Amino acid sequence: MPLTDRKVMTFDVVGTLIDFEAVILAHVHDKARKAGVSLSDRAILEAYAAAEDRQHHETPRLPFPSMMAPMYREMAEVLGLSPGDAEDFRLSIPRWPEFPDSVAALKRLRKRFYLVAMTNSDNWALSHFAATLDMPFDDMVTAEMVGWNKPDPQVFAFTRGRLSKEGYGFADILHVAQSQYHDIAVSRRLGYHTCWIERRRGKAGAGATPKVETVAIPDYHFGSLAELADAVDQGR
Repeated sequence: MPLTDRKVMTFDVVGTLIDFEAVILAHVHDKARKAGVSLSDRAILEAYAAAEDRQHHETPRLPFPSMMAPMYREMAEVLGLSPGDAEDFRLSIPRWPEFPDSVAALKRLRKRFYLVAMTNSDNWALSHFAATLDMPFDDMVTAEMVGWNKPDPQVFAFTRGRLSKEGYGFADILHVAQSQYHDIAVSRRLGYHTCWIERRRGKAGAGATPKVETVAIPDYHFGSLAELADAVDQGR
């Protein structure tokens, strides 16, 4: 089925549109330098991924900004840093950057599709991310609104309910995301058409995203959002 046969694109935000790995690395390297600790990028990202995985299992209904302080404290212990900077991590959210291709690609896609943010953030964080992305969304769904985080299927059900009120059916939706853990595997299991934006293509490891045992095969697979927009423009 061509991409242009869909009418809706639902987007994971952090990791797909917002470059959260760059933020994690900059934040932790800054704290490490001040503490006189030398850390590799891989060690930092793997510590984050392990802390996130644990926190997701302990508090699956908590939006991720509320998870950030306990996650940072766990990271700090593993990495040999002070846990006292935990709240600074969450408060950095308004400064989190977009990927270089995100804004332009979303503008191109919005000419053809109804765009929906579907994120594990809370309303406060998403308001900042949407502003950073130049307000591209026709609708926005957060974990705060749903009461659950992805990969829980209730997030997808909640979003479908909102879309049905706008006249869109299940077959109209393409779910676009970077994370196999939070998005691609569950959306495939639920029968969605999916597009994997593999932001870490060519890089070793899973980065700051918790690992999965098996990589789910998406309907579409690109290394960037610009590649997706190009494929749409080409009628693929």
